[in-house]
Amino acid sequence: MFPVLFEIGPLRFYSFGLMLALAFLVGNFVLREELRRRGIRGKGPKGKKDPGPDDIASAVTLIALVAGLAGAKILSVIEDWDAFLRDPSILWSPGGLTWYGGFVLAIGIIIAYLRRIAVPVLRFLDCLAIALIIAYGVGRIGCHLAGDGDYGIPTRLPWGTIYAEGTAKPSRMTADYFRRNPEARTEWQYDSLRAIPAGVDRLGNAYTRFDEVTAMHPTPIYELLLGIAGFLLLRAFSGRGWPDGRIFALYLLLASSFRFTVEFLRLQPRLLFGLTEAQLFAIVLFATGLWLWARSGRSAEPAAR
Repeated sequence: MFPVLFEIGPLRFYSFGLMLALAFLVGNFVLREELRRRGIRGKGPKGKKDPGPDDIASAVTLIALVAGLAGAKILSVIEDWDAFLRDPSILWSPGGLTWYGGFVLAIGIIIAYLRRIAVPVLRFLDCLAIALIIAYGVGRIGCHLAGDGDYGIPTRLPWGTIYAEGTAKPSRMTADYFRRNPEARTEWQYDSLRAIPAGVDRLGNAYTRFDEVTAMHPTPIYELLLGIAGFLLLRAFSGRGWPDGRIFALYLLLASSFRFTVEFLRLQPRLLFGLTEAQLFAIVLFATGLWLWARSGRSAEPAAR
């Protein structure tokens, strides 16, 4: 893993930040192309130029960047309120981002912006869906390179990945998983291997023999591949003249299904019915997608191609 790509003097350049920036650039590019293809323009204040596709894409990307990161951090702090009370400085740390917190806040502010410039909301969201699904996948590469704990359970598959150099050590991340799965705890020699010091990473954090030899499911890469597949599907269906909102509905159905499935391999606490918090949120998104699909089917006019 490569949490730090390179250093120049006291400055460190992190792989997560690079891939996050690349994700926004990719999303912005795809959104611009979709808005141009559909001829979507807004209405500016009296006496000022009407915002075109490029203007709208840039404004929405900025909103997504600021509101998305803010929402992700706020929800993360709420989830771990005790840690925040112990150390309020974590509010400004780059880690601990909960993606669906950012998704909800950013979408809400984007819709308010679209209404202000008189852009058809559902038609725009169809364009945004295609950008979102691929940008999310690209962003997950940053999680993989950083080894920030978004990886999955131990595996012996040939593409299993060692995350000893990552920012979140497997020996710590697997503690709850092995508590719930005592047979796996024995199989992977968790207690004996984690007690053996194995080295210190580039950031000065110690890792154990368990971290050094235990391969984990690279679930961020799974999400990247699913994001690419989702992008190709949405792009293919977007030219079919479906009613406004149906592509975004399909995005919600795909994205929620992808996340729900991958979560079974991830090292996240189980809440209700053995499901993680992300899976519960995915159920809400899936239901929203079904509702929007049905609602868009009652639209009087098909979407503009």
